[in-house]
Parts: sequence; structure tokens; C-alpha cells
Amino acid sequence: MSATDPEKPVLTSVLTCPACGHEAAEEMPQDACQWFHECPACSALLRPKHGDCCVFCSYGSIPCPPVQTGRNCCG
Repeated sequence: MSATDPEKPVLTSVLTCPACGHEAAEEMPQDACQWFHECPACSALLRPKHGDCCVFCSYGSIPCPPVQTGRNCCG
């Protein structure tokens, strides 16, 4: 399955903490952005990088489902 298949977006992404490098597979919401995520290892609060819509687009192995399907995310 392709990460860009509009019919079946990937719903799990591996978030990598920029502070400590901890990686964790997280389930992504299909119809909303996740603007914050607390790292379970170091408690750093992840926020989207400038220009990204959510933490998955900034720190995830796969972008959020709305971006994968070509929809405008968070808007």
C-alpha cells in the first residue's frame, strides 16, 4: 500500500522526538491535525515546524492522512 493512495491512507506513523531521538509508532487521526505530542521518553512537547500542519508532517515517518490524500489539512 502506498502512503499516497487516496483510497487507503496509512494511519500509523513513527514519530521521532527531535530532543532525544525516541521513536514511537502512533495512530494518526483521519480528519484532524495533531498540533501537540508529548514525548513519552523525555516529556518534550512536540509542535509542528513552521509551514507544517501537524506533528506527523514534521516528525513522522508518514504525513497525516489529509496530506496523504491530497486534501487541505486543518483548514
